[in-house]
Amino acid sequence: MAKYILKRVGYIVLSLFLIISATFFIMRAAPGSPFASERKMTPALEAQMEEAYGLNDPIHEQYITYVVNALTFDFGPSFKFVGQDVMDIILRSFPYSLVLGLEAVFIALGLGVLFGVFAALKHNRFGDYTAMVIAVLGISVPSFIMATILQYIFAIKLEMFSVARMESFSDTILPALALATTPLAFIARLMRSSMLDVLSSDYIKTARSKGMSQRVVTYKHGLRNAMLPVISYMGPLVAGILTGSFIIEQIFGIPGLGSEFVTSITNRDYTVIMGTTVFYSVLLLVSILIVDLIYGLVDPRIKIAAKGGEK
Repeated sequence: MAKYILKRVGYIVLSLFLIISATFFIMRAAPGSPFASERKMTPALEAQMEEAYGLNDPIHEQYITYVVNALTFDFGPSFKFVGQDVMDIILRSFPYSLVLGLEAVFIALGLGVLFGVFAALKHNRFGDYTAMVIAVLGISVPSFIMATILQYIFAIKLEMFSVARMESFSDTILPALALATTPLAFIARLMRSSMLDVLSSDYIKTARSKGMSQRVVTYKHGLRNAMLPVISYMGPLVAGILTGSFIIEQIFGIPGLGSEFVTSITNRDYTVIMGTTVFYSVLLLVSILIVDLIYGLVDPRIKIAAKGGEK
């Protein structure tokens, strides 16, 4: 186990190095200057600002400095917000995105697994068709469209929630639902298919022949094995929720990391763009590692550390 984790951590470090390098050169290749949008800034003052931020240094010196600092999560100061470091902006906004993302993951997993199991148990009956129609609609409707529908129904018409505010837990319910809709539908379809395969397996038939009740067969013997494909989907699920939060946070006025990222693109704030990209990359790589470890714990047949260090 320890050898496997160390090997994966090495892959994470290598991946981060490649992501940091690619992000740096893409930002440097982008046309214009981060100070070009300042209307009152004279060319002389713009050159002075570039000198102050080290943008006039040779490209290889800028690259080495940035890589060394980024590996210690020092992304430098923001180009647009005077006196603020990029890491301060990330730490200030990330808790909002974390709360929203966790809510969306719990909603997607909880309801997705529930609908999938229900559809499998009601196979080729009304309950199965209803759950799958809902799942197809959830996959077909983009999250930003779902966000506007939820705002119109529950915030404007029913006045149950605020349209765009982040002051209490209730203000996170609509954006979390909008963010969870697509992965919820995908999990429901995945769970239904996996559950049908498990329920038709030989060991399930043996359990039923021994006189075990449907509840014991379904939840004690079937559900655990049927969850394996869903656990595999957890890595892409986290990625989808994190990237989907960019738009959702803008629509609902949530001051999260996704909103800061969109604002930094508009402002050409290169250090914030690079910092948030690297930060999100760390989250995704670590989440994929955690999912792999959980997969091995849930299914004892899968060995995390086999002979020769292979999985």
